[in-house]
Amino acid sequence: MPFTRCHSCLSLAGRAALEQAHMSLPRIAITMGDLAGVGPELCLRALASAEVARFCIPVVVGDVSVLDACARTVGVPFEAGKVESAGVGGCEGPSVLDIGAIAPAQFTPGVMSADTGRAAFAYVERAISLALGRDVAAVTTAPLNKEALHLAGIHFPGHTEIFAARAGSNRFCMMQYSEEITCTFVTVHVGYAEVPPLLTRERILEVIELTAAGLERIRGRRPKIVVLGLNPHAGEHGLFGAREEERFIIPAIEAARAAGHDVEGPVPPDTAFLPWKRRSTDAFVCMYHDQGHIPVKALAFESAVNTTLGLPILRTSVDHGTALDIAWKGSAKEDSLLAALRLAARLS
Repeated sequence: MPFTRCHSCLSLAGRAALEQAHMSLPRIAITMGDLAGVGPELCLRALASAEVARFCIPVVVGDVSVLDACARTVGVPFEAGKVESAGVGGCEGPSVLDIGAIAPAQFTPGVMSADTGRAAFAYVERAISLALGRDVAAVTTAPLNKEALHLAGIHFPGHTEIFAARAGSNRFCMMQYSEEITCTFVTVHVGYAEVPPLLTRERILEVIELTAAGLERIRGRRPKIVVLGLNPHAGEHGLFGAREEERFIIPAIEAARAAGHDVEGPVPPDTAFLPWKRRSTDAFVCMYHDQGHIPVKALAFESAVNTTLGLPILRTSVDHGTALDIAWKGSAKEDSLLAALRLAARLS
């Protein structure tokens, strides 16, 4: 039944204050991610979190039967209202939109499968529809398993590309955000050999511009951006690589400066993340996945938030994978999910 609050013990003024504060909270859809991983447990912890209730109304997009089974297995309370799609925009407390995509008997926790990949994709698609329809202010995603997606015949490399395709965005990039370190990416889910052919002046400039706009929205000021080189020593004037720095990266930096952005580079990747450099930098524009993900996860694994810049909707995500090895064991930490929810609420 729909989630309700008891106001009987409050004065009229108290009820009015509570309702006013409640109405100002953004509704944030949380996708359950791959059910064989830690996603269901993380969603249960978010629904039960008193901290989350102070800054948003969480609406889990998933399957009630799976959440119930996970709650009984890991010993986490499951208290939330069940809501229909048409009622999401009016729900007043922690809720679950029951998709009916899968039953607990159809998968085994800790074991990837096509069925869990298919269900995870269904949750993401429904959450995107809710955001595009303005039924929710943002979407926060629990982790997908890319192999499970592919087993299900769904050939997106990750959340970033799914959101961009479904939202009709051609100009987007991934950002890994934390107070400790923030990185954005020119290329993401491609092999190393595929990176150099994907680098263009236009694409690098696009990521610089998206980074500047995203961080100005978060921090309320013009950010200081450092752009990394592709090659060792940032190419050392053509000694390493195929002069990617001279052909693409430097022209993009010059164009960004001409447009008024505070940009430095190309900086050699092996010295870019030293403590003194991080203190003076708001974001690092990285040429490929591991160039930025390694320092982010080394320095801010539990606090970093994955978000997609350039979308017409807000999307944040945890900065970790499905963790099949600890799935449904009661040991999953919700820190990254709560950080993702906080950023979504802040941006919305």
